[in-house]
Amino acid sequence: MKKSREILINLDRLNQKLDEHGMAAVVARAGVNYTYLSGVSYPGTLARHLDLTDSPRGTFLVWPRHGEPRIVLNAFAEGLTRRDSWIEVFDVYEAYREPPAERLANVICDMGLADAVVGFERNFVSAADWEILRARLPKLRMVDSAAVMDDVRAVKTPGEIALLKRAADILDDAYAAALPTVRPGMRERDVHARIVAECLIRGCEFVHGILNSQRNTIAYAGESDFAFADQDAVRNDYVAYLSGYPGHQSRCAVIGRPTAEQQRQYRVIRDIYRASADQCRAGNTGDAIYAYVADRFSAAGMRYTTMLAGHSVGCWWHQQEPVIARGNRRRLEPGMVIAMEPHINHWHIQDMFIVRKDGPELLSSKFNTDEIFSCG
Repeated sequence: MKKSREILINLDRLNQKLDEHGMAAVVARAGVNYTYLSGVSYPGTLARHLDLTDSPRGTFLVWPRHGEPRIVLNAFAEGLTRRDSWIEVFDVYEAYREPPAERLANVICDMGLADAVVGFERNFVSAADWEILRARLPKLRMVDSAAVMDDVRAVKTPGEIALLKRAADILDDAYAAALPTVRPGMRERDVHARIVAECLIRGCEFVHGILNSQRNTIAYAGESDFAFADQDAVRNDYVAYLSGYPGHQSRCAVIGRPTAEQQRQYRVIRDIYRASADQCRAGNTGDAIYAYVADRFSAAGMRYTTMLAGHSVGCWWHQQEPVIARGNRRRLEPGMVIAMEPHINHWHIQDMFIVRKDGPELLSSKFNTDEIFSCG
């Protein structure tokens, strides 16, 4: 692998998990694992091609327990991958003529893995690719590695945390630049476009999110021609990717001067939110934290029905395990990064926290959430 690039992978944890599950290698096809193991972040919507399992231009990465990893890809993707990846060995196939799985089978043979136990993400390998691999490699023992890779990615390296911090700062800078410009009569799409543009200008390669007035009650159908009015609350929830890693925060704002009742409601939610975030401690489970959130809202006279109260974050796809949800017994470990977002309706505060031995550390610290942000 290239020595000039910082490798962000948690190599010790990866090797440990491969040994625990008796795997000689893993093959990454899903965008989340391909990005994690390769160090490549495809810009914009190109990244979505990584999860099209029936794509004739599929991309695979083979990471062996011992030896050099290799990438199988088509010529169109080669230049960007060679520039950005810490992996040096590439197997380039001719798109639309050679099925990618055929080349992958050759690579597995070349790496001495034809009769080994190799992990695949079952949900991200097409039925046609499975048939090619089984026919070409009858002695290969294919097992599902999706949960194993979730476990590997969960504990972040210092390099990953630094990248998450940079992305969080960019997103907060975008909020700080865009929200003061909002006036009555502006459309949701106008404000959304400004936030996305500010993130892209500051270096992010891909941004998505929601933004709507609380009077637009279908929260995930926002960014429309719906116009803001004075004293509307602005709900938002954005993800801004920097080199594949997300800044992921939500900031409460009101058009003009917040009313006394809006300030009161916000402070109630803020205090529940901060107390809940403090539960992100090593050894605590997602289920226990969710129950704490529900109990705090109940004590304040509100019923918490949202399906989750937070989740881990990581490269390419922002919602990763462990999820802070009912029934999730996964325990938090030092080095995990959790985006906490226990919210009711449009009062949606969200920050990222690093799980430390002595308690959570606020990672997205650049935007003051003590009070509602007043637009204009």
